Amino acid sequence: MTDAPDNRAQINSPSYRLPVLDQDFLLGDSMRGLRFQIEYQKAEEQLRRWGVESTVVVFGSARVAPGDGSGWYEAARAFGRLCSEQGGAKINHVQGRRNVIATGGGPGIMEAANRGAHDVDAPSIGYNITLPHEQEPNAYSTPDLTFRFHYFAMRKMHFAMRAAALVVFPGGFGTLDEMFELLTLRQTGKIDQVLPIVLYDQAFWSRTINFQSLVEAKLIAPRDLKLFAFASTPEEAWQQLIAQGLKTS
Repeated sequence: MTDAPDNRAQINSPSYRLPVLDQDFLLGDSMRGLRFQIEYQKAEEQLRRWGVESTVVVFGSARVAPGDGSGWYEAARAFGRLCSEQGGAKINHVQGRRNVIATGGGPGIMEAANRGAHDVDAPSIGYNITLPHEQEPNAYSTPDLTFRFHYFAMRKMHFAMRAAALVVFPGGFGTLDEMFELLTLRQTGKIDQVLPIVLYDQAFWSRTINFQSLVEAKLIAPRDLKLFAFASTPEEAWQQLIAQGLKTS
């Protein structure tokens, strides 16, 4: 009886791997569309499992620290607590949980808002992103609702899909990018017009961005300034959201 031909080269060939187990294939250029779909679907299934119907998105700097003198961390934490208590995140409605705090999942303002929800035993979401300098999730977002994205575009999509309101604390390029993304979606009617937007700390925003100059240069319409409001306390931010149409029941 002759020995069987040696087929180890075939078995060890990358082409023989099951596609779902072939990381080189899955991370290849031709599979980018599939990776987009997977990033969407994984988070979507968990959000549905937890019955998250709507969110209150909180943006702000990762560099803000508790007790740093700005008061922003403490305010974001207080807002997260207030929103979670009064917005319906703790109640599993027939239609789903409402106004669940959603952040970028990292440190600073993001941590503070998640921490506020955690203070009152409410769920909250952390939409983390893979960065060259690795961002770790903060310890306060709900573990089952702590996600990690590769694509900024898919992360932004999840931020927008369930957003019932937006509160923007002071921040840098990332915060500005995310803020103007949602402002543009609302301005152009690509998102529900009932999307209250509040910028926290009017003094900071007034010296950072001259919105009125955009109107004077006829780059935006005067009515566009009504797309957002300002607040200087967590309670005022919450009341502004309610006044602009945020639904809690």
